[in-house]
Amino acid sequence: MAPGAMSRWTTSLSEARPVSYWLDDPGRPAPEPALTGPVTCDLLVVGGGYSGLWTALIAKERDPSRDVVLVEGREVGWAASGRNGGFCAASLTHGLANGLARWPGEIHTLERLGARNLDAIEATAARHSIDCDFERTGEIDVATEPYQAEELRSWYEEIAARGLADGIEFLDAHAVREQVDSPTFLAGLHDRRGVAMLNPARLAWGLKRACLALGVRVYEHTPALTLKRYGAGMAVRTPYGAVRARRVALGTNVFPSLVRRVRPYTVPVYDYALMTEPLTDAQLASVGWKNRQGLGDSANQFHYFRLSADNRILWGGYDAVYPYGGRVRAEYDDRPETYARLAGHFFTCFPQLEGVRFTHAWGGAIDTCSRFSAFFGTAHAGRVAYAAGYTGLGVGATRFGAEVMLDLLAGERTERTELEMVRSKPLPFPPEPFAWTGIALTKWALARADAHQGRRNLWLRTMDRLGLGFDS
Repeated sequence: MAPGAMSRWTTSLSEARPVSYWLDDPGRPAPEPALTGPVTCDLLVVGGGYSGLWTALIAKERDPSRDVVLVEGREVGWAASGRNGGFCAASLTHGLANGLARWPGEIHTLERLGARNLDAIEATAARHSIDCDFERTGEIDVATEPYQAEELRSWYEEIAARGLADGIEFLDAHAVREQVDSPTFLAGLHDRRGVAMLNPARLAWGLKRACLALGVRVYEHTPALTLKRYGAGMAVRTPYGAVRARRVALGTNVFPSLVRRVRPYTVPVYDYALMTEPLTDAQLASVGWKNRQGLGDSANQFHYFRLSADNRILWGGYDAVYPYGGRVRAEYDDRPETYARLAGHFFTCFPQLEGVRFTHAWGGAIDTCSRFSAFFGTAHAGRVAYAAGYTGLGVGATRFGAEVMLDLLAGERTERTELEMVRSKPLPFPPEPFAWTGIALTKWALARADAHQGRRNLWLRTMDRLGLGFDS
């Protein structure tokens, strides 16, 4: 990267605010008051991100008489739910390839349940008048290297032979550049129906409003400090009060679980994104993108990018940063060296947009597990349920996870709870310094594979055989 180019690209960041574009919204709702004093309820939901919000909402829709309380340590949607890319995928398994590799016997069921789940999200947004810019635009996985184009074509042929390519189309270089024009695009795999784009913070705020309308008691700035048995139920202590509940659903994801034995299954990985100023009509025309699909490239260190409702481009990914010890700290949310790298990659992808400036640059932690997709379970003799490990693809899958948690708490055998995906756990991460060393070695090997035509070295091949990985 030439020094002059670096200076030009970093200049584009000179006015970028270090805050999520989605949360920097004048329509952001005021928080609900904190809990003070003791309360009792049928179901306590811990966590005000998508996991908790979907759980509380679906619990009330299943049984309007159920008394539901939700507590959130800060404000609803402030963490991963309010700063992600807004890709709402049907996949429950962090993509078809991951699901097919891990649960080949269940993949048709998982794909069907995932499609039904995405339909239910769209229907919920309509039913509760949630204005979250929901657009069923689909997504294109693009190849930027010749070997990636060959891999995409081979993958398409494989899933077509397995009857899993409905709504998916392979695009050659000309076809993909007709959709979105970048000189780096050599091929694409277009999923026409399986992904929607949305405004993630407005989805969280809309779910909160729907919960309140159905009678859920929501307390913000109310962290759950301890979880203990209390008679036939459970008790959770908060700074100024306590909740006694018959059942508890934990939607804390990247934050340390109140069930300690769950903690080794996830590590925090920091992901970063940029948002441009709104494109002019001429700038948008130079890129094309008239069908507004989400995009992601095919490298191990990948980028994800999409248009907002006001025609900004969100550009994120590539760096996935694991802090030693797995600590979640606010100072890791801002990383200028990653922003500069992302800006350079952006203008390499879209050189016709030189001169565009970024208005927002932000980051935050994602709960990553070794199998990339969510895991589930119960504790305290079935009184507590949890779901975690969505690994950056939880905008849609958290709704399914909420249904799983509610099924588990009810003690019901359903199609969901009978899934091997639901009944099994990923391998836990080892303690330090082994976790940091293994993750650092994996990141080095992935970057090396990207630089050597995708060839995976012995370490990555061993990880593949063990079903282990590292991703954001």
